[in-house]
Amino acid sequence: MYDAGKIVLGIGIFLVLVLVPFLYNWSTPAAVTAPELKLPTTSTQCVEATDYMRVSHMDLLNQWRDIVVREGRREYVSRLSGKTFDMSLSRTCLDCHSNKAEFCDACHNYLAVKPFCWDCHVEPKKEGA
Repeated sequence: MYDAGKIVLGIGIFLVLVLVPFLYNWSTPAAVTAPELKLPTTSTQCVEATDYMRVSHMDLLNQWRDIVVREGRREYVSRLSGKTFDMSLSRTCLDCHSNKAEFCDACHNYLAVKPFCWDCHVEPKKEGA
């Protein structure tokens, strides 16, 4: 085996080229912080607990859609407070979270998700427009 040195050198160069991006990213962590949301001032209580809404608001909206469309029911009773809410993105959620750019878009852009809410619903008008 006369080319053993060349093979070992080639494998070494290959490993260095493959591992350099991983080692570079490992040594310099990304400094990404979650967006600061502008919370509503018109209400102090959401439909459900804040932690639940941060994680599962889309599940809740999908459940509301299915119940309203398939069963015709429009009232939702909060597990948090027992208060009754209208199952409506436009009339319930957007009453408090009226600035889509400062609330909805801030998180959705940070997480790189594109919700399909606005395919059917009318986007809220921008303030000052």
